[in-house]
Amino acid sequence: MTAYDAIVLAGGAAKRLGGADKPGLRVGGRALLDRVLAACADAGSTVVVGGRRPTVRAVTWAREEPHGGGPLAALGAGVRHTSAGYVLVLSADLPFLGPDTVRALLAASGPGAGVDGALCTDEDGRDQPLVAVYRAEPLRRELALLAAEHGGLAGLPLRLLTHELTLCRVPAGPLASFDCDTWEDIASARARIREHGTVLDEWITAVKDELGIDLDVDTGLLLDLARDAAHGVARPAAPLTTFLVGYAAAKASGDGGGPEAVAEAARKAAALALRWADETGSP
Repeated sequence: MTAYDAIVLAGGAAKRLGGADKPGLRVGGRALLDRVLAACADAGSTVVVGGRRPTVRAVTWAREEPHGGGPLAALGAGVRHTSAGYVLVLSADLPFLGPDTVRALLAASGPGAGVDGALCTDEDGRDQPLVAVYRAEPLRRELALLAAEHGGLAGLPLRLLTHELTLCRVPAGPLASFDCDTWEDIASARARIREHGTVLDEWITAVKDELGIDLDVDTGLLLDLARDAAHGVARPAAPLTTFLVGYAAAKASGDGGGPEAVAEAARKAAALALRWADETGSP
């Protein structure tokens, strides 16, 4: 995949939220900013433009001048801390943005594409310049030209930048560019997180972030094990067994307790649960 740096814009007054700390608002137990940082975890470096706060991973902090100077001023402050040939630019209020959207933007703007970048369009066909990848050289050039022409970048609209760049459009998924500008948006995002089809994945991701675990979890495997333990032994055996499997995997040598260790420990525990269940039919 094309190497890139990321800039996340986490400033702004959040007037429609009554001045609340929008990047710190939680959806599915995770701060909006942390959810965005997870989507660009493979960036070479990540710059967050806004007030410092705890984050799920290390970032470089920057502030626009003056504070509250708007997205172009924030972008100008952030780009000074990047060095990659491509720059991913995101707002900090995208609860459903995923790595797949980032990969699509990088692919559309990569070497040989003949464009200055790629930006998402929402379901209504509107451009989303804060869900975009820009080639660093034309981005820096146009920011410098705008600053020279207007005496700075503060207060300037983003369209002054995007109109000067050759950009291709990448249709976003149904929710990839969904942003949270109002309390109604926050409520809608929190409700969507709890929908049946996504709640388990969202919960597992939140737990991993909270515990500092970087591990692909086979939820189907663990749920099957929990079922076997609950039905073959006793209902409380399900959570206790899965805990012990995790503990055993963490202690495993060689692969350091990775997915293979989890699978092996789960296999052994499931076999034990089935043997236990078989004994209920013994004379």
